[in-house]
Amino acid sequence: MFLFMKREPGFYGNITALALPIVLQNLVTSTLAMADTFMVGLLGEVPMAGVTLANIPFYALQMFFFGVQSGSAVLISQYWGKGDRKAINRILGLSWLVVGVLSALFSAFLLTDPVQFMGLFGNDAAAVDVAARYGRIVCLSYVLNGFNLVYMGAHRSMENPRLGLYMLSASMLTNTFLNWVLIFGKLGAPKMGVEGAALATLISRCVELVIVLAHACLGKHFRIDLACLLRPGRETARKLFTYATPVILNETLWGIGTGLYPTIMGHMENSTEILAAFTVAGNVEKLALVALIGLASTAAIVIGREIGAGRRKTVYDVGLALNTLSVAVGFVVGIVMLAVSWTLVPRYIFPLFQLSDSTSHIALVMLSMIAVMMAPRAFNFTNIVGVLRGGGDVRAATVIDLLPLWAASIPAAALFGLVLKWGVFWVYVGISLDQLVKFFLGIHRLRSGEWINDLTATEG
Repeated sequence: MFLFMKREPGFYGNITALALPIVLQNLVTSTLAMADTFMVGLLGEVPMAGVTLANIPFYALQMFFFGVQSGSAVLISQYWGKGDRKAINRILGLSWLVVGVLSALFSAFLLTDPVQFMGLFGNDAAAVDVAARYGRIVCLSYVLNGFNLVYMGAHRSMENPRLGLYMLSASMLTNTFLNWVLIFGKLGAPKMGVEGAALATLISRCVELVIVLAHACLGKHFRIDLACLLRPGRETARKLFTYATPVILNETLWGIGTGLYPTIMGHMENSTEILAAFTVAGNVEKLALVALIGLASTAAIVIGREIGAGRRKTVYDVGLALNTLSVAVGFVVGIVMLAVSWTLVPRYIFPLFQLSDSTSHIALVMLSMIAVMMAPRAFNFTNIVGVLRGGGDVRAATVIDLLPLWAASIPAAALFGLVLKWGVFWVYVGISLDQLVKFFLGIHRLRSGEWINDLTATEG
């Protein structure tokens, strides 16, 4: 029944070699992000809720960055399998232009009236004020963030995931250290509070940029070709528009959609406690997801490489194997997360953030629901982000990812939380609906085999 899991010698070793740096990268960033949340949390629940509000629009912008990164990766991984370096340079140059223009416009917009803008996401005046003060500074890092993420994603698609591990490890260590210095006024620095956290983020993005520029000049894995980079050409623009636009639309609308969840919570009763719990639960969730994200990213690389190299006959079984492996890992992660959430987290994690009893209870409900849905979520990650996108089936992946979110989860969460006022548990029931719908839609599309497409072929 599971004969497709028996792959050629070295297959799972290659999967491990590609996934491990990505897993470690996400583990480092998630762990240090939790440390950042801890330091902001020491200022109180209102500052932590304010930073959560400020990150809602940034999260949507990051999803756009991830959309460009993922959309270009669909092409880059196949061109890498084909050995066409010039095409990769053209895609990289055009991707940089797209993220640069939008992030600059977004930053300028946020700088004009941050208080009114942040007021769209919450109803607590104190939290909105904190969000505005934080957002005014951190928005200056948006252009750098987009530039760095696109470069990192390109190298990940070229089977060089270690660059992301080194770059983000250095960035997050810098961010964590400067948070300690600037938030609390250590080593003679002024005590800046949440503004210090924002400034630390800005400086860490500058560190990332230095690493990117140094690597681009000195790296041997892939050489920058300025002529191709600066003149991508119409064919590259057409292909990137054709195959990246659905992914960009997918990630942007997904980011906006999931950003509505904390917005819904921000308009519920006891919104400050709920948002504080959401922040803590979200950091624990990120730790639990590191292996699943690593597998999904690896799946996109492997599927794209196999198609680009012309090995279409084996791609279907490779996709089945990667998805099955992901579900098994997700099931184990969910069991462990559920056990840890009811034993170690209340004893050791919640006290670190100085959460009240009510906030701790809300966070525990959130974590339990996240753990229960981990196995189907693992399949959805790998199938949508890895297998379908890696196979060039970007339109179907977009429909499967977005339709359940906007047609089921968001209306249900809003109904349960704002209209019926049933509380956080039922809000998370609504949030979980899309994972179940995606699971069944994804299985149907996977079994069809229609997701296997060679995007590098030149049209006559």
